[in-house]
Amino acid sequence: MLLNCHSYYSFKYGTLSVEEVLKESQAGGHNTIVLTDINNTAVSLDFVRQAKVFNVRPLVGADIRNRAKQQYVLLAKNASGFREINEFLSGNLHASKVFESEAPDLNEVFVIYPFQSQCRDLKANECIGIRPLDLPYLPFSEWKNRLDKLVILQTASFRNKKDYNIHRLLRAIDRNTLLSKLSKEEQASFEDRYRSKSELLELYKDYPEIIENTKNLLAACCMDFVFGTNKNKQVFQHSKEEDFTLLKQKAFEGLPYRYKEVTDEILDRLNKELKVIRQLGFCSYFLINWDLVRYAQGEGYYHVGRGSGANSLVAYLLKITNVDPVDLDLYFERFINPFRSSPPDFDIDFSWTDRDDVIRYLFDEYGWDRVALLGNFITFSHKSAFREIGKVFGLPDEEIVRLQKNPTPAQADEYGKWVIRYSGYISGFPSHNSIHSSGILISDEPISNYSATELLPKGFPSTQFDMYIAEDLGLHKFDILSQRGLGKIKDTLEIIKQNHGVDIDINDTKLFMEDIRVKRMLKKGQAIGCFYVESPAMRMLLTKLKAEDYKRLVAASSIIRPGVAKSGMMREYIIRFQNKERREQAKRNLPELYNILEETYGVMVYQEDVIKVAHYFAELSLDEADVLRRGMSWKFKQRNEFAKVRDKFFSNCKAKGYADAVVSDIWRQIESFANYAFAKGHSASYAVESFQALYLKAYYPLEYMVATLNNGGGFYAAQLYLHEAVMHGARVEMPCVNQSSWKNIIDGNTIWLGFYLLRDLEHSTGKKLIEERKEHGNFKNLRDFVKRFPISLEQLIILIRIGAFRFTGKGKKELLWDAHFLLGHNKKNKPERTLFQAEVKEFELPELWKHKLEDAFDELELLGLSVQSPFQLVKGDLPSDLKSCHLPRLINRYIRIVGFLIHRKPTKANNGKIMYFGTWIDLDGHWLDTVHFPPVAKGYPFRGPGCYVIEGRVMDEYGFLSIEVSKMERMPNVGIDDVVLG
Repeated sequence: MLLNCHSYYSFKYGTLSVEEVLKESQAGGHNTIVLTDINNTAVSLDFVRQAKVFNVRPLVGADIRNRAKQQYVLLAKNASGFREINEFLSGNLHASKVFESEAPDLNEVFVIYPFQSQCRDLKANECIGIRPLDLPYLPFSEWKNRLDKLVILQTASFRNKKDYNIHRLLRAIDRNTLLSKLSKEEQASFEDRYRSKSELLELYKDYPEIIENTKNLLAACCMDFVFGTNKNKQVFQHSKEEDFTLLKQKAFEGLPYRYKEVTDEILDRLNKELKVIRQLGFCSYFLINWDLVRYAQGEGYYHVGRGSGANSLVAYLLKITNVDPVDLDLYFERFINPFRSSPPDFDIDFSWTDRDDVIRYLFDEYGWDRVALLGNFITFSHKSAFREIGKVFGLPDEEIVRLQKNPTPAQADEYGKWVIRYSGYISGFPSHNSIHSSGILISDEPISNYSATELLPKGFPSTQFDMYIAEDLGLHKFDILSQRGLGKIKDTLEIIKQNHGVDIDINDTKLFMEDIRVKRMLKKGQAIGCFYVESPAMRMLLTKLKAEDYKRLVAASSIIRPGVAKSGMMREYIIRFQNKERREQAKRNLPELYNILEETYGVMVYQEDVIKVAHYFAELSLDEADVLRRGMSWKFKQRNEFAKVRDKFFSNCKAKGYADAVVSDIWRQIESFANYAFAKGHSASYAVESFQALYLKAYYPLEYMVATLNNGGGFYAAQLYLHEAVMHGARVEMPCVNQSSWKNIIDGNTIWLGFYLLRDLEHSTGKKLIEERKEHGNFKNLRDFVKRFPISLEQLIILIRIGAFRFTGKGKKELLWDAHFLLGHNKKNKPERTLFQAEVKEFELPELWKHKLEDAFDELELLGLSVQSPFQLVKGDLPSDLKSCHLPRLINRYIRIVGFLIHRKPTKANNGKIMYFGTWIDLDGHWLDTVHFPPVAKGYPFRGPGCYVIEGRVMDEYGFLSIEVSKMERMPNVGIDDVVLG
């Protein structure tokens, strides 16, 4: 009897989850209800899926509104009607159109208009909804003689007064207004609540015909849907047989490229994979990934294929990935197994400059009606809930922040108590639609069969539902991501080709896996700018593991993840690697577990380790083990199937006689890291890209650093990458109007910084300057520049102060004098170029004073970095000349050393207090690492960027040297008023 139910996916309007909608309806005696969220169908099919548990017959539709004003309710008669509703919604949402008061012509949809006293012409599929509030007016309207067209329209948005208060707060948040100023038109009446079937029958007892009409309307609708079957594009060519033939052909064609010798082991693995791929119907899925990679390679785009699909030999042979699963012994069942209904994940990374074109290719190739980006729901977090509720109550920012930090009702005033209470209520509510970071759906049927779509600024439509609903429906995403690491590789290869005439096949993994120079760099952690291995934590880990080979880097790539580190297993792995006795002890204590994980010394490192432990140690089936792995996601954890598998894990282990403490500890490890750890193939893919970057840096360090800077840097600030270039022999030049381009360029060993680095230089100024120089040649001097290129005084001053006219031989002060004389005092307007321009007399100026560090000050102000040594900026003499190269012979000694701060990482000590790891460069420009335990971190805090005097003890942990700090002080810098004539 409920034709107009809202969940809280009627964003900032409804107040109930889908499960609560069904519980409330079931408790009210309703056997059929219609979910009609406002202007979206995001959870319509999830509602259909969950309804089976509650023995409620689900129907779906949409409540069409302009803001809070209802135009009409659409009710799908069947799946075709649901598709029509989605297509109608998509058309309006894409065009950002206001909904008309008249419904469109929809063949398989019922339309229910809100009650109006005057009659209107209605089509066969249209009727009028009578709310309880309308009943007193019905006898006096023209509709009293048209009862055959009337149905019960009880809008259901909340259950009780608390829900109603939440609704009003959500409406105020939506309208960005104070609750006290929220208009009646923008909120619902308290009558719009969930009513029981008996209550509705009592309210409408005087109109049995309306009751009967409502029952007949519901009976005329049926929403069946088959969940769990694969609904991705089923056929790549014309038939599944042709697809298998093509897949097999392409896989065998890839053998000679990947292997010098094709062994029986490789062929057995290949045939096994092909058999399972064919059996599960995933040929098309593989071929689509092959096709998009083929397109990208044809366009000169570089990619990295990762995810569990990297465990596949077929993927390796199709060049979707660069990971050899035979060599790495990648666990086949993590990639795919006969119990798995969903395709394996292929996360394919492209350069941030290329991703959009690859996505557009997929839409163009497979149809804009069948391709969509995957949606996502943004929810109210703890902080955002407090902020939004606080705002609608009119609280000042400082009060909201105080409540966020200390949400204690006893210490809050009346408004504060309301904020605390209602923030807790809406925390976790969906706020609005967004998009998944990388997911793309390619459906066999039109996307409108499942969802309406939103249009993104880049012109791509996205579904209104998220990945969890998509998986339940049987739509499995393709992950197309972007990263700047690939941009660095791509640009480096282009620069090498231009400057050296060398072509490098960066996909030939044999080129760099055994390279001595690359191994040496990796072992020492000399990886600045290199993807995934440049952070201080990774440099520390690589040093401790002496990770000179590919397999050890693969392990390190997963060990560094938060979950493994949190569980304490990263440290345990390092100890077992370094200490044979520790490994033997672990094997004696629990040989069953150690033997399963022998490659990683009995430590769970990869996602598939969860599957191995669950399958072999706890004797879960492979599909149950995969549910366990996936279940580490907090959202999946809430589902019944995860709870069943978790219980079976414990009961099986108990039946096998394992001690409760042992089982609990293993479960703790699984739970703490499985959601964060990589699949081994995923780590291997990252390791391949790291090796590619290391190889390019090993042999072309300057070209690689230029490409790194041009792609936005990496883990560190741009200054460190310039410093790294200098350490490799580069001469770095500030921007010059005759030499520089928009981006950084390299000529021999000279790097010319690009105009883009100048913070306040307009993009149009830099681009047009380069065009003028290309068209008419270099500028002779400042006057020639001003004569040829219209520029404002403000923009010209920036170029002069950075030294862009130093080729003239004049100092900055003289050039600034000339600039003001030539352009007057109109700072922002560019003088128009005229046909005849009078020559301006030149002046001879006396020598003007210059601070010896003037260039450094200008560079820091205009670029945010300086190529001068930071130690030159320190006021007074340096208190120590000790360097990091001296530390190996000072282990356990107390020292004083000077360092320039590069990075600091906060973390929590065992007692919960904050401590830090510091990263510095010494007087020679080499690394220096420090540890700041809580008492020191509090007593001698970091005071911003700059040079510090550091005192402490030199520590050695498995070859990684650091200073355990006991005292630290930032040294003052020279100021512009510290007059030193140059």
